[in-house]
Amino acid sequence: MLKNFDELLRKYAKLLVAKGINVQPGDWVKLTIAVDQAQLARYITEEAYALGAEKVIVKWNDDEITKLHYLHQPTEVLTDIPPYEIEESEDHVLNKKVSRLSILSSDPGLLDSADPAKVAAFQKAATLAFHAQRKATQNNDIKWTVAAAAGSAWAKKVFPHLKTAEEQVDALWDQIFKTCRVYEDDPIAAWDKHKNILNEKATKLNEYQFDMLHFKAPGTDFKLGLPKNHIWTCAESYNPKGEEFIANMPTEEIFTAPDTRRMEGIVRSTKPLSYAGQLIEGIVVQFKDGKIVDISAEKGDEAIKKLVFENEGATGLGEVALVPDPSPISQSGITFFNTLFDENASNHIAIGSAYPSTIEGGTKMNEEELRAHGLNISNVHVDFMIGSAEMDIDGITKDGSVVPIFRKGDWAI
Repeated sequence: MLKNFDELLRKYAKLLVAKGINVQPGDWVKLTIAVDQAQLARYITEEAYALGAEKVIVKWNDDEITKLHYLHQPTEVLTDIPPYEIEESEDHVLNKKVSRLSILSSDPGLLDSADPAKVAAFQKAATLAFHAQRKATQNNDIKWTVAAAAGSAWAKKVFPHLKTAEEQVDALWDQIFKTCRVYEDDPIAAWDKHKNILNEKATKLNEYQFDMLHFKAPGTDFKLGLPKNHIWTCAESYNPKGEEFIANMPTEEIFTAPDTRRMEGIVRSTKPLSYAGQLIEGIVVQFKDGKIVDISAEKGDEAIKKLVFENEGATGLGEVALVPDPSPISQSGITFFNTLFDENASNHIAIGSAYPSTIEGGTKMNEEELRAHGLNISNVHVDFMIGSAEMDIDGITKDGSVVPIFRKGDWAI
């Protein structure tokens, strides 16, 4: 076992509660977590109540049961989401403003043996059913954090060279603790320092207000427009009360919304994508006249095609994020097969919906107003990684001036 594992797990739980969702007296908290992470769930619940939470709701999940559902339930049963689940979700986000903490630990290829059409059908049904929850989250109407825990099947995928399951799980916990700054004497202070560094770059990008970005790398030559008054943002977000929270832990990205109407060129992925329990690798995307016109993958081709062409708004992009190759997660040399980590090792773009907070006044705009500013509206949001040590990015201003942003995968601005 890792030395002082229990102590580290407690520190991690406290960090997620105090800095991640920033629990305040009277808050309600909803924790989604796997059954094999019960000890972490107990510590999170304990820490939330210690900070004054009024109620903690724990929603358990289990990989093996989830897989059995997909293998055995007919599609019409799998996609029949009960009204009481939808009503509960809407009550939590619209009325009680429940803070959401989601802990990821699943096997990245959990549903590789399931019918891709059935997986796609459920994903579409769930995103439509829980539209209010997704909208409240993307609009920062509630505090929310996505973090991770070391599941054994995930750890085996990341560290196949280690001999025992215990070694694999320990190695993954070690990376989670490192990237989330749990090993620091004061993790919260370490996060504040990290935020300040990211904000310096975001401030520079916001001052330029580039009209377009041009990505160039082997297999990638892509121009992406940016909307007027876009906002580059990073680690911290704020709910309507002005309470800060960290949406992703870990995080190394600086991101904004593109103008989805202006996209031209070709992009190739540089890391695997784990989407809905399926591994997708070798993605190639062709953009023309502001839309994805073709997409393919060496592995998971049917899954990625169904994502893009069977979901409203999924031929557009909702996010562009910059992450330098020298970032700690990238330099670890580890492919995590988990978007929360892999997106923080690489520049990435997101198929689907944009975050309204990435444009001035966006959180107060309706969907039509957001569209008028070039932001994409969709029922999905799926990041995939395109960055590498060979990527150059130029910022192009309204007057046509070209400013280097990245050279050879690192900041040049």
